[in-house]
Amino acid sequence: MMDYTVALAVTFLLLGGSLFALVAALGIVRLPDLYTRMHASSKAGTVGSGMLLVAAGVASGEVAVFARALAGFVFFLLTAPVAAHLLARAAHRTGYRLWPQSVRDDLAER
Repeated sequence: MMDYTVALAVTFLLLGGSLFALVAALGIVRLPDLYTRMHASSKAGTVGSGMLLVAAGVASGEVAVFARALAGFVFFLLTAPVAAHLLARAAHRTGYRLWPQSVRDDLAER
């Protein structure tokens, strides 16, 4: 019974992670400018890759592997938003324009 429960949990984590990765990929392809693409890839990509890492850790059945997978997920959560912010700020400072439909520019010089 326990093997079935673990397999079911891994299945849901894999499907959920894959779905988030797909949403991130679609966001990169479909969204209009660098800033919105970066938002989609950093948020959905982080959650998707984290779920896939946790699924690998659970599927391994070893505590050490699960701990490393969980540490990797925490690392993604801590670094991806900061990296996306710094890239967006660098793009803004070099003059990359916002999408014309954008209503607010929080980084604009006042």
